[in-house]
Amino acid sequence: MQLTAGLRLFWQHLLFLCQKEMLALIKDPRMRFMLIAPPIIQGLIFGYAANYNLDKVPYALVDESHSSASREFAAHLDGSDSFQRVVTLDSPSQLAQYVDSGDIIMGIVIPRDFAAVLSRGGQAPVQIITDGKNSSIAGIASGYAGRVIAAWNQERSGGRSGISVVSRTWYNPNQLTKWNFLPGLIAMISFVQVILLSGMSIAKEREQGTFDQLLVTPLSPPEILIGKALPPMLVGLFQSTALFLISLLWFQIPFNGSLAALYLTLLIFVLSATGIGLIISSISQNMQQVLVYVLVFLMPMILLSGIATPVDNMPEFLQLLTYMDPMRFAADAVRRIYTEGAGLGEVAWDFVPMLAVAAVTLPVAGWLFRHKVL
Repeated sequence: MQLTAGLRLFWQHLLFLCQKEMLALIKDPRMRFMLIAPPIIQGLIFGYAANYNLDKVPYALVDESHSSASREFAAHLDGSDSFQRVVTLDSPSQLAQYVDSGDIIMGIVIPRDFAAVLSRGGQAPVQIITDGKNSSIAGIASGYAGRVIAAWNQERSGGRSGISVVSRTWYNPNQLTKWNFLPGLIAMISFVQVILLSGMSIAKEREQGTFDQLLVTPLSPPEILIGKALPPMLVGLFQSTALFLISLLWFQIPFNGSLAALYLTLLIFVLSATGIGLIISSISQNMQQVLVYVLVFLMPMILLSGIATPVDNMPEFLQLLTYMDPMRFAADAVRRIYTEGAGLGEVAWDFVPMLAVAAVTLPVAGWLFRHKVL
């Protein structure tokens, strides 16, 4: 009976503290903005602006051949949906000014002996010059040109080529950047908000002078710590849900997985993020210090997460550091669940590092709370 009464009292205290924390968030106009605006703004910005797909590649043509074959080749470029000719030049030396001014991304140079080489059955070289200031876009533009050239060669040979290459991209058939970015952002948005809100939870009370009042209440230290952790976790799940709905309904990215698997992944992830935020909150004296710590840790963790660049492309020592970054494994699991329809068994290994981070950070946060805060 005493155990049951103690548990009931524990849950009552926890409920009251969570209500107090949620009311503090909702009644503050600035916090209401932070709750609603980030998933909407970031979802729309990443969905529209973070786009490596090129609808029309502006290019310049240098036709030194002036032959029917070169004109036919140029017509294939202009007739495709991928290219838009900006200017026709007489010499490759004229390309520099258009590349430097940003008027073109790519220049295509057809040599003088183009038609003669083709008439002999040889392979005529075509020079493709791209603007390397953005290597990703340059690579995509070169790939587009390669596909047009391959199609033109196939047409010239009358379809008699012995090899026919048919490309197919799984899980993202149109190779749209938003299909890759937005599912990963579902995890990132919750991480940013959870670490920020949990980091500010204790520091804000200290700065406003209300933390001492909290200590004289019947709440025990574990109840205070858990009560400070739960509201940021709920906020993180709410914002992830908002971004999930934007991805699914606004940008119409098909969801192939299980909602149960998705939310279990997010729950484990926000648990590990909350431990990091509570450590920051316990060692910070005010909200300014919290912001500094969050900014110091947040950017490296986002860069190491693999959301923007593949982890396999990083140096080996950085790849080892990513095992301490729960965002890496949350982004991987969410992407696989969202796009591939992966089940819990297929993403279970992603849970292990996140649970390990939570198992380390939450006890450390509890120790710091008892010895540095109280």
